[in-house]
Amino acid sequence: MNSSRPVEFFILDGLKDQSMLPFVFTVYISILSGNSMIIYLVRTDPKLNTPMYFFLHNLSFSDVIYTSVTMPKMLSVMLTGVKTISKTGCFLQMYFFLSMAVTGRAMLTAMAFDRYVAICNPLRYTTIMTKRVCILLVFVAWGFGVVIVLPPAVWATQVPYCGPNVVKHMFCDHSSVVVLACTDTTRNSILALTNALLGIISSFLLILTSYICIGRALRKMNTADQLKALATCVSHLIVVCIAYLSATFVYISYRVAKFDPEVRIIIAVLYSMLTPLLNPIIYSLRNKELQDAIKRVFSKCTTASHKPKVRKTVPSITCEINTSVVL
Repeated sequence: MNSSRPVEFFILDGLKDQSMLPFVFTVYISILSGNSMIIYLVRTDPKLNTPMYFFLHNLSFSDVIYTSVTMPKMLSVMLTGVKTISKTGCFLQMYFFLSMAVTGRAMLTAMAFDRYVAICNPLRYTTIMTKRVCILLVFVAWGFGVVIVLPPAVWATQVPYCGPNVVKHMFCDHSSVVVLACTDTTRNSILALTNALLGIISSFLLILTSYICIGRALRKMNTADQLKALATCVSHLIVVCIAYLSATFVYISYRVAKFDPEVRIIIAVLYSMLTPLLNPIIYSLRNKELQDAIKRVFSKCTTASHKPKVRKTVPSITCEINTSVVL
């Protein structure tokens, strides 16, 4: 029943089953551990000071923010049963979740461009992928995520919320929150859908274009060079496929009316976990340089723990005192 009183907080009424708490907690710790490991290795290992790992470092950082915006609140709701979230907190969660999702896709686009230059212009790679260009690409990726999500997020805050305040989700998803407004939100939905498709499709088309160019370049190479070039792209291709296929599945689940709301929420939650969880695993398993960097870190830790402690001795100082006093 609607009322004229403005909404001051929302209630996150998502999954009724609390048995997912151990699973969500384990996945969140795994995401933080895996992506933090990537960030640490790239920042400390000089052998990983290349454009590809610079982009991977930023992708891991965006994934940490992406999951930390929603998963701690999910865990809090499951653990304490307190489902309320402030109106400001809800809209901030919505904005940063969507922004980091788009930023992650933009970072994958920058990584695709890096692979394109490495394979199609290997002799000019160092002159094209300079430090300045890499920083510019990262800046554009972060800026694109921040800007493209801003209009629908701001519009969502402008509509009046004076009736129901129960969000049928585990976090403040745009469509789940805007539907609670006590006014027509058709324009909000159209703007949100347009910007979402713009963010996803534009990055996908740029990635697709990069790999079409890579495919043409591979046709001119011998078999050995083809396999060597493809080996540098496999990890990125796997991550791209997982990211876009899962996003497509979530989009379809929201547009099919027969989907059970509980199942739809589970799909959305798993989607928010999947890519950040698998990114470090895929790159670590498929990349020998990262494996070697991990081995070097563990080797240093093992050496430091087994290194015998040298007891420092303070040299004794003897002072001879002349006791003869001349009177």
